[in-house]
Amino acid sequence: MNLAFETPFEWAYCVLTEEKPKNKVWLSINGSCASLHISQIPKKIKIPKRPKRPTHPILLNHRDMPRRSSGVKGRVALVHALAHIELNAIDLAWDLILRFGAVMSNETFLSDWISVARDEAQHFLLLEQRLSELGASYGDLPAHDGLWEAAIKTSSDILDRLAIIPMMLEARGIDTTPRVIERLKGAGDLRTCEILNQIYEDEINHLSTGVHWYEYVCNKRQIEPVSTWKALVQEHLKTKPKEPINVDGRRQAHMKPEYWEKW
Repeated sequence: MNLAFETPFEWAYCVLTEEKPKNKVWLSINGSCASLHISQIPKKIKIPKRPKRPTHPILLNHRDMPRRSSGVKGRVALVHALAHIELNAIDLAWDLILRFGAVMSNETFLSDWISVARDEAQHFLLLEQRLSELGASYGDLPAHDGLWEAAIKTSSDILDRLAIIPMMLEARGIDTTPRVIERLKGAGDLRTCEILNQIYEDEINHLSTGVHWYEYVCNKRQIEPVSTWKALVQEHLKTKPKEPINVDGRRQAHMKPEYWEKW
C-alpha cells in the first residue's frame, strides 16, 4: 500500500505529527507525493515546534543520562541511543522540508531531503531489529533531547539549521562511528558492526547533502561559507569540532578541511 500526498508539505506534516515510531518509519518509506512542484504551504498546516513522540523513552538532559555499562547491557544502551538519534533524524529531514522547502523553492532540495528521510527510516528499522535481537525495545531506556533542542535553536533560518545539524552534529557521528565499530569488533558483535557500517556510508552522503545545500544558500546570499559556518557554530553551540576528526570521511562528504582547521 502506498500513501500518496498532494505535496511534500502534507507528507512532512503527517510524519511530524505521527506519534508512533513505526508509523513514522512506514510513512517515510512508503509515502509519496503527487508533485514536487513548488507551492505555498497549505494554510491548514501549522509547523509543529516539536514532532510527536511516544511516552517512552523518557527524554533527559544529556548531563542526566546514566553512564553506559559494559557487556550486553552496554551494547543495548548504545544501540538504543543510536536508534533515538535516527528517529530524530527522520523528523529533522521532514522538518527541514516543511519549514524551509517553500522558501528554498527548489525541487532538487525537496527530493534530496525526502531521500535522506527514507534512509534514516531504514536505519531506525535496522537498529530496532537489533535491539529486539538483544532482548530489548526502543523506549526501554531514557534518551537525551539534544538534537531537537538544537533544531529549535535553528528553526528560523535554513543556513543556521544546515550549519548546525548536518555539518556539526551529524558530522560528529562520522567522526566517532569508526572507533565504535572497532570496539564492537573487539567484543565480537559483528551484526551491530554490519549495521553501523551501512549507516556510516549513508551518513557520509547525508553530510554531503548538507554541505551542498549550505554552500548553495551561502552562494545565493553572497556570503563566505567557512567563516560564516564557524560563526554560526560559535553562536549556537559555543564550541568547535573536537578530536577525533574523521578527515577521510568528511572529505568524502565534500566538507573542506578549512571548516575545522585554523579556529
